Amino acid sequence: MDEYTPDAFANRDEPIPAINVSASSGTSGVSSDSESKRSRLKNLIPSPKLKKKTQDATSDAGESGHSLQDRLFAKIGVVFVFQNRLIRLLSWRTPSHTLSFFMIYTFICLNPYLIPLIPIIITLFFLLVPAYLSRHPPPPTPSHTYSIGGPPLAPPRTIKPASEMSKDFFRNMRDLQNSMHDFSTIHDALIASITPSTNFSNEPLSSTIFLFLFVIACLLFITSHLLPWRFIALLSGWAAILLGHPTIQDLASQNTYKDHVRPASDTAHSWLDRWIASDIILDSAPEIREVEIFELQRRTGLPSLPSSPSSNLVSEYESWVFSPIPWEPLAPARVAGERVKGTRFFEDVQPPRGWEWESKKWELDLGAREWVEERI
Repeated sequence: MDEYTPDAFANRDEPIPAINVSASSGTSGVSSDSESKRSRLKNLIPSPKLKKKTQDATSDAGESGHSLQDRLFAKIGVVFVFQNRLIRLLSWRTPSHTLSFFMIYTFICLNPYLIPLIPIIITLFFLLVPAYLSRHPPPPTPSHTYSIGGPPLAPPRTIKPASEMSKDFFRNMRDLQNSMHDFSTIHDALIASITPSTNFSNEPLSSTIFLFLFVIACLLFITSHLLPWRFIALLSGWAAILLGHPTIQDLASQNTYKDHVRPASDTAHSWLDRWIASDIILDSAPEIREVEIFELQRRTGLPSLPSSPSSNLVSEYESWVFSPIPWEPLAPARVAGERVKGTRFFEDVQPPRGWEWESKKWELDLGAREWVEERI
């Protein structure tokens, strides 16, 4: 096995880190599904001639897929080289490089009109200059008069894919597997954290998120031109770069989440739950019905006899019971001598179970005289 392939991109430093999160495997389900597909094809194509053609097509597809996979493993090294160098840059492995990037980023944020220069500078100093120096290498012996002029001394450098069964080939395979593992882990984490709050399984929470985002979008549509986007990008980049420093990483790992982040998160969640419970109402409009309460009155005493001295006195009516039925003279309950159902005081009138009064204001039926006289 070759140690490495000359002029090939491969990550020969530390492997691409993999996020260690346990995840369930679905291999058995895939294998059973493929077996069922094979059995269906076997039943649908009983002819030996067609079966032979199918096997030839399957073998050709397998060979083409294997060839494509090998080409991917041989040429994808440039992606992992860039990824590994970016990780080393942002993790402060070489502080001078990180500080240089820090200053360049600051300079570009303060002068965003220089952004078109970035691809030109990258082409000049990372593509053309190294290619020229590869054709004009320095002399093998140290010399103080090294000149880059003159005819080329070496052939032009070309990028070649990593040869199969070389260590660079297997390094690319390793880094690709780690990257796919990271993608799967991040995908599952995002689905687990974002989906429950955005798929309206919890309608009050999803409605709250929609309301907040809609309000923010309206505000940004009006005021986005007033925001200092340069300084926002500058501070965001500074925060991202400084969070990768080992000292800050050590401070963050020393119970910072448990002591500071978790209590603040719990407080924010409790406030949000209270706000949703009090302000977000997704129920339909309540049903409103009208009820009648009858004020039953009775006389204070019997009327006086005509021969008595007080025959000019007439007995008066006084409030007796507030009842949901009019208690007519011919009502079955009244004829049977049952006690009237109701309450003595108007304030004690209660709505039916599961209902509540819309307001405490009652309307007096002023046109009930004819209705009362017909039933007395």
